[in-house]
Amino acid sequence: MLMSAPRVIFINRFYWPDEPATAQLLTDLAEALVARGWQVEIITSMPRKPAIPHREQRRGVWIHRLSNPAAKPASLWGRALLFAGFLTKACWFCLCHLPRGDIVITMTDPPLLGLWLWPVAKIKRARQLHWAQDIYPEVAISVIDSWMLRGLLKALIPLRNASWRHSTGCVTLGRDMASVMARAGLDPRRLHIIPNWAPAGIEPALSTVRDDLRRFWGLSDSFVVVYSGNMGRVHELDALLPLSRALRRHPGIVLLLVGEGSSKAALQESVRMEGLENVRFLPPQPREMLSSMLSAADIHLVTLRANCASSVFPSKFYGIAAVARPMMFVGPKDCELAQIIEQRGMGASFGAMETDGMAKYIIGLSNDPGSCQRQSAAAHAFSLSEGRIEHASALWDRLLRSLP
Repeated sequence: MLMSAPRVIFINRFYWPDEPATAQLLTDLAEALVARGWQVEIITSMPRKPAIPHREQRRGVWIHRLSNPAAKPASLWGRALLFAGFLTKACWFCLCHLPRGDIVITMTDPPLLGLWLWPVAKIKRARQLHWAQDIYPEVAISVIDSWMLRGLLKALIPLRNASWRHSTGCVTLGRDMASVMARAGLDPRRLHIIPNWAPAGIEPALSTVRDDLRRFWGLSDSFVVVYSGNMGRVHELDALLPLSRALRRHPGIVLLLVGEGSSKAALQESVRMEGLENVRFLPPQPREMLSSMLSAADIHLVTLRANCASSVFPSKFYGIAAVARPMMFVGPKDCELAQIIEQRGMGASFGAMETDGMAKYIIGLSNDPGSCQRQSAAAHAFSLSEGRIEHASALWDRLLRSLP
């Protein structure tokens, strides 16, 4: 049972030992806040792994795991039922055990978690912060095809906006996402931007480790362009096939796609049908290989659909910078991420239709190691100055101590 002293309580469907991005971010932040003197507790789902207790303390963080499994069913209705189960159990757990006056921080997995926990926080007189990793339901509205479902989700926006306005505050990742919250009428004094960070422990891999991994992949003599992470519908993946066609006359350049997602099967089929031998696929790599996998690229791709630019900030950006790799952004050139990459000299940005420009940029880098090194150094400098957990945890600590 939660103890009675004021503390910080995070609610999210994933936490250690799960490995989705929100689990890694929350684990890093919770442990960093404990190191800064905070009492931190987590309400999360039960991983599908053996011998995991419902309640335990790890590195100073108390973890309360609900019986609802954290798996991700394939069907939309399966996910909806899973989300509903977690929301119901999380609300009931908080009603029964949440002490009055604590700080409750709701993330966005499942979507709109903060909306459903808002009445509970009010009943328990808790100070609630919405930590928006994505802006829902706008993300879903931008990618689903059903007009009926889009209509139902749009009907939730006024309620979501009210939960934002009447909470203690909202935290989001950048200016573009913050602009959505500002338009919802949120008091600017309660709107906070705290960027994400590279997963703890991510550093440039030793050259021998990098070379061994490229040799294992059969890419020792190639210039490797990597897209890693979710191949989902918010990412501008339609640009990858035209890009691979434009590069096929340069056999030394390989496009390596690492991960899973709803768009992967269609991409694989198109690559097979067109005989694009310069495109390779790999499954998601284990967390312990993240540094070496990211370091093995000569350049990384980061993509985002134009209609998702104000609702999503691709956090893979921070891991890429941490291993000192250049990056090419494909998406709206006026979005915040594109501007950061170009202004800091970490790479280049292109619109989704600028295939020739993308190909020319990659070919140029493959023939100019000095340019690669300069962009790599700029990326690493950004990471060291503002892309680590210590930077974010300092901002979180300052925010939490300032709450009324």
